[in-house]
Amino acid sequence: MSESFEQMLNESFKTIRNGEVVKGTVIAVKDNEIVLNIGYKADGIIQKNEFNADPSADLTELVHVGDELEAKIIKVNDGEGQVQLSTRRVRTERTSQVLQDAFDNKTPLTAVVDEVVKGGLSLTVDEVKVFIPASLVSDVFERDLSKYAGQEITFVLTEYNPRRHRVIGDRKQLVAAEKEKALNELLASIQVGDVIEGTVKNVTNFGAFIDLGGADGLLHISETSWGRTENPKKTFKVGDKVTTFIKSIDGTKIALSRKFPDENPWADAETKYAVGTIVTGKVARLTDFGAFVEIAPGVDGLLHVSQIQRERVEKPSDVLTVGQEITAKITAFDPEARKISLSMKALLPRPERKGPRPDRRNRQEENVDEADFDIEAYIRRTANEADDDTTEE
Repeated sequence: MSESFEQMLNESFKTIRNGEVVKGTVIAVKDNEIVLNIGYKADGIIQKNEFNADPSADLTELVHVGDELEAKIIKVNDGEGQVQLSTRRVRTERTSQVLQDAFDNKTPLTAVVDEVVKGGLSLTVDEVKVFIPASLVSDVFERDLSKYAGQEITFVLTEYNPRRHRVIGDRKQLVAAEKEKALNELLASIQVGDVIEGTVKNVTNFGAFIDLGGADGLLHISETSWGRTENPKKTFKVGDKVTTFIKSIDGTKIALSRKFPDENPWADAETKYAVGTIVTGKVARLTDFGAFVEIAPGVDGLLHVSQIQRERVEKPSDVLTVGQEITAKITAFDPEARKISLSMKALLPRPERKGPRPDRRNRQEENVDEADFDIEAYIRRTANEADDDTTEE
């Protein structure tokens, strides 16, 4: 009778075999193993290394009595009447299939960078190590990859050989494709004259590159302001928000400007800077033939060396310094050429003359250099006119 009952009991349990995947309920958790009820006449045992690859992992924190687990049968009878199981192998096989499908279909995968190693990045996808070479991390060369440590990135697999433990990822092609898409969307949405905000991406001696959210636009030094910009690096910093307008679009090249037409200082210059107007400005630049004086942002006047003072001046730098504030009289204004001639001498009192007035034809013009500058003849004439004005006074 007892044999019959034992036989019936044994027959009530399911049949299992090596390699089969079974489900069970956790009935005990120990330091180094998990005991699983799999509906068989013997309990299933999952050794710690068959559950988690991390030797420091605490099973009592990861698994609890009553949890349901799926495991692969390693041995139906381990010699002690117990069934050896593995959850790691189930995960590995499923991960292998996921990775194989991702490789075959070029499906993007996402994972966190474990560490920056020599020559690239190391990531883990469900316990499978993936390596991304430095040349495939981005579409631009990056010498320092440390910023990617701990960062979640998306990539595709370009090589998958689990037997050789060779799994290679590629982020570069995704970055390039994303940029191309963003560029096309941006070009389709903008036109010349549009006001647009961007972020300073890089600053050079000749201008700043502005990230417009899909493409970079160049803000040339000559377009940074109506005023004088000596060095863009003193004006802009990487990360600055900048509002510009689109000056031109040539294919994928976008030229930007901050010289907004409604802020043009020359718009009403004929009224502001009429001949005879007295202005105050700062010396912006010194040359051998005179000084350029900024009388308003974007508006410079030329103070010829002969118009600095009544006494002879050999070099403007003997009398003036860059940044010095001076007051002068406008003696000539050419609106088309945007040229203004200034005179400090015209504001100085003329000394009393002793003796007969010399013949004007014998007077020598002072410090006029006509070698390279067409404006000199113009300045000479206006300078003489200023002398005549002060003489009549």
